[in-house]
Amino acid sequence: MQQLQVQLVVRPDPVEVGRARRWARARLAWVGVTADDPSAETLILIISELVTNAVVHTGRPAELMLRLPRPVGAAGTLRVEVVDGSARAPRPRQAAAEETHGRGLELVEVLADRWGWQVESSGKRIWCEVDRLSPAAAAPVPVAAAAGGACEHARAAVQNG
Repeated sequence: MQQLQVQLVVRPDPVEVGRARRWARARLAWVGVTADDPSAETLILIISELVTNAVVHTGRPAELMLRLPRPVGAAGTLRVEVVDGSARAPRPRQAAAEETHGRGLELVEVLADRWGWQVESSGKRIWCEVDRLSPAAAAPVPVAAAAGGACEHARAAVQNG
């Protein structure tokens, strides 16, 4: 199966997270992953978390890359990669219930089918994959299935776009 690979340079500014989400939604629509597709909001939430981590924790530009299956509407693996300028290992942590941040990698672990990271010459690459069924076979996966305290934050992030 062919893949479409697209990338976006993200400036080190938290405002860029919204731009990355809008850009990703448009690119996902190119390959038939529209707003009503169960994997669409899952991917947008993952992208939001990874881009936020990159711009907030490094203070440097990052690169968002999507690898999407072709032809339009095909089942397959959707891959998100974020390359940032820090070689520091990503560490999921258990945020306290009253904390308003610190759940990004916990959400990625719950929502992605696979994820990992590797050192790059100028930093690191964090990647994750979401397996997409054919639209007819896809069943919605409720965000409420997310583990621990991440559920409410996942719901709010999806609702707030």
